[in-house]
Amino acid sequence: MSKSTEQSAATTLADPRWTRVVARDPLADGRFCYAVRTTGVYCRPSCGARTPRPENVRFFASAAAAEQAGFRPCKRCRPDQPPLAERQAALVAMLCRQIEAADTPPSLAELARGAGMSTSHLHRLFKAVTGVTPRAYAAELRARKVRTTLGGGGRITDAIYAAGYNSSGRFYQESAHLLGMPPGSFRDGGNRAVIRFAVGECSLGSILIAASERGVCAILLGDDPDALVRDLQDRFPKAELIGADAAFEQLVATVVGFVEMPGRGIDLPLDVRGTAFQQRVWQALREIPAGTTASYAEIAQRIGAPKAVRAVAGACAANALAVAIPCHRVVRSDGGLSGYRWGVERKRALLEREATP
Repeated sequence: MSKSTEQSAATTLADPRWTRVVARDPLADGRFCYAVRTTGVYCRPSCGARTPRPENVRFFASAAAAEQAGFRPCKRCRPDQPPLAERQAALVAMLCRQIEAADTPPSLAELARGAGMSTSHLHRLFKAVTGVTPRAYAAELRARKVRTTLGGGGRITDAIYAAGYNSSGRFYQESAHLLGMPPGSFRDGGNRAVIRFAVGECSLGSILIAASERGVCAILLGDDPDALVRDLQDRFPKAELIGADAAFEQLVATVVGFVEMPGRGIDLPLDVRGTAFQQRVWQALREIPAGTTASYAEIAQRIGAPKAVRAVAGACAANALAVAIPCHRVVRSDGGLSGYRWGVERKRALLEREATP
């Protein structure tokens, strides 16, 4: 090896970008590219091609700079195009707009033909990017249209057709699942819906428990009992809120007992209301054993949406059923405690109690 070749190799090895190339680091894509003198080709850092000899490598800040220097783009990693993740996200965004614009939800086969890929590939990609399947996305879109129309006081007939239902029978069959109550009650802001509630005290502060006919619909923790009641009122502005009777006090005692001793478990009928994605996350949370934790990334993996870590965190934050849906068992990847809707100190206390035999 000549002296100039040795110097070139030493220069490359000393460059921190070389480590990213050897590791095929996808996080470095878009930050720089590298070219190989012997082939005349430039690549993105994550390219799966054989790692070149360091003395043959040149680094460039952009694809345009590499091409200006006379190099051509690699046909394998396509460094002259946006990163794969960005292209996939753009494709899924286009599919979402297609679903949103359709009068009736397009089939998986129709979406696949438009995207130029197989149905199985599209199904996996859509779920990886959004966290839900195309069918679940369309169902949630329908539910959103129904809630928007009825929430504005619109007619039930208008809501049926705005959401793309071909028959009122199908709509009424799904309305309880979509809205958590009859459509007429939802339109009136929960009017005629009966929700029983009580506010008590536990070692973590104030606690509000509320239940509909379907089950417990809220377990809220805080420092201000009045604020908890206002939170419940905001959720059901026209519902009939009824204070606790003796029978309901037993339910309150059960929930408070679980807060004090969360490791023993709780088995209550729950009225869980949320998007399809949120419900999948919440179900995964309920499967985390007491005394253990899982990271947001692990939950995303478990529900089959490894790229939806931020969405998982959002679903945890939207949980209105403290302890019953144990979002306190979700931590950062390094094991640290992250934000908790009812305060990190309460989260720490719950985890410590669960860890105690």
